[in-house]
Amino acid sequence: MNLLRRLPLLFALLSAAGSSYAAGIHIGVVAPQGGNFATLGAEITTGANFEIQAQKDAATVIDEPCTEDGGRAAAEALIAAKAQIAIGFLCTETLEGALPRLKDAGIPAVTVSVRSRILMEDALKNGWPLFRLAPVDSAEAAVAINTILKNWAAEPMALIDDGTIHGRELVGAIRNALEEKGLKPVFTDTYRPGQDQQIALVRRLKKAGATHVFIGGDRSDVAVIARDAKSENIPLALMGGDAMRAADTPVPLLEGVQAIALPDYASLPAAQQTIQAMRAGGIEPDGYILPAAAAAQIASQAAEGAKAENKPVTDKFVGTAFQTAIGPISFGQNHEVTENPYRLLEWRGNAFVPVTTPSN
Repeated sequence: MNLLRRLPLLFALLSAAGSSYAAGIHIGVVAPQGGNFATLGAEITTGANFEIQAQKDAATVIDEPCTEDGGRAAAEALIAAKAQIAIGFLCTETLEGALPRLKDAGIPAVTVSVRSRILMEDALKNGWPLFRLAPVDSAEAAVAINTILKNWAAEPMALIDDGTIHGRELVGAIRNALEEKGLKPVFTDTYRPGQDQQIALVRRLKKAGATHVFIGGDRSDVAVIARDAKSENIPLALMGGDAMRAADTPVPLLEGVQAIALPDYASLPAAQQTIQAMRAGGIEPDGYILPAAAAAQIASQAAEGAKAENKPVTDKFVGTAFQTAIGPISFGQNHEVTENPYRLLEWRGNAFVPVTTPSN
């Protein structure tokens, strides 16, 4: 992506979105405008404001410094701007500071990024109006567990991780769930990540009799393991997690390696009309651009529905089917999206594609 090239367009979108429209909804867009997260913040503001302009709504863009104090300041700015809904929110700290005040003001918040389970538990306990477009942090493991039970239950299976917090917790959740179902892996281990070769590891997997391996680690490590298994003539079916959605370097990923990951939103049929409009305006739908556009669509539809029914806007979130650039979205009583967005994908050619039939 080249955000510097897009900055003139971004500023034009911000200016247009900040204008007043007679029948429009006023949406707050909270995202970092500088610092380490400026690139991600630009994706959020670009996607949100593109859709806000298309809907002839109005926007107030508020900087997100990713601190609790910054969250409280953002909430006060949203209230002062008379925003009806706030979207964006890259950081947990912002929401922790903002949500109590947003509750008092009746302004729901839709995060496109924050996955903290504890934050949502606090929100539900305290009546904070938080709705999460990002998947909860246990959703990845849930799909991995279901996939392994469906496709690998009869196979000698190994579970390995790279020792990071995410890798260890992902594999631990999978292992616990499988063992509750009576499935015990033939091999478990924590490998050393970032190595040029993993021949010793693949030989140990062979010795243990494993033919199917779930790897809680980065794409680069999975690629090395796949390459070394092939060079040793050791047939291994490999599956990783969402960390597989990364650059295909330095070792290319082999055909057929699978991943439990979020789909490429730009490949979804529901996204094509929005993508065409964005590209016509010089915007490439990278990163958070499409999810932020979807959040703006949800905000507009919720506010319009609340106005038509003379209800508080927060009441329109649970149970409403929103039509968005990333497909239909609805929120349950737990304020999470009702459909787990993770999918079983397989590396083919130069991209991950959905697996439509069970793999053995």
